Amino acid sequence: MGDTTYTDTVRHCYELIDAGRLEEFLANFHDDIVYERQGMPDMHGATALRRFYEHDRVIATGRHSLDQVIADGSWVAIRGRFTGTLKDGSDVDFRFRDWVHFRGGRIDHRETLFPTFRV
Repeated sequence: MGDTTYTDTVRHCYELIDAGRLEEFLANFHDDIVYERQGMPDMHGATALRRFYEHDRVIATGRHSLDQVIADGSWVAIRGRFTGTLKDGSDVDFRFRDWVHFRGGRIDHRETLFPTFRV
């Protein structure tokens, strides 16, 4: 899988989660995914990732706008903005940074930072 395919996959993942298509979104991740998310303990494995998106994620709805998606080998760096509504009803608009690593065509590591949002 080449750099272009990785960036396409990453872009598609944001479209899927914004559309609420959770099963299709989760299919892009390895069973042994490690997800480091600012302000939370690291998540290990597909079950923990699913639990996060089904129960623990504070976002109710929203949209990711991607400013940069840059691939370097099996790593992709993403810089963007999220605008949406949290489960408590409050509106949010913040910047984010993501790094994802691919193994065998699926994401096996992800790290998310929020430079302008307090989690």
